[in-house]
Amino acid sequence: MNKSISETTLQQFRTISRLYSDTSAFMHEAIARKAGLSGTDHKYLGLILQHKSITAGEISKLTGLTTGAVTGLIDRLEKKNLLERQFTKDDRRKVIIVPNVNNSMKLLKPIFDKLQEKTVKLISTFSTEEIQTIERYFTEAIAIMKETTDSLNNNQND
Repeated sequence: MNKSISETTLQQFRTISRLYSDTSAFMHEAIARKAGLSGTDHKYLGLILQHKSITAGEISKLTGLTTGAVTGLIDRLEKKNLLERQFTKDDRRKVIIVPNVNNSMKLLKPIFDKLQEKTVKLISTFSTEEIQTIERYFTEAIAIMKETTDSLNNNQND
């Protein structure tokens, strides 16, 4: 591990990292518009699709959104038939959110197919060792971002 990274190298990395982050946000906004969603609804739908079912409270906890904002999100996605609310038999006040994977894939798959094709082509140009380095960077950067997010969300009332 290189502990004495030059200021120039560090600045170049920050610049390209920021450009990557910005470009990713712009691309996801464009994908969302094409799918008839807002950028945030598109990203939160992606999060919901990672679960067979999830509660509104769990969505709130994962995202840092208020319960009111989560209710609005669920309303909008339910209106587009991308998820549905199900009530538990034990407690009808408890609502389980179940993604409609079929409808979501019908909406998003055509948009993502070309992106996935290009991404696979790019990844295939890297060696296994290079891919492992990139994966390590993303894994550790994700941990840092989650820690920062949690800290900011926990200090909202400060």
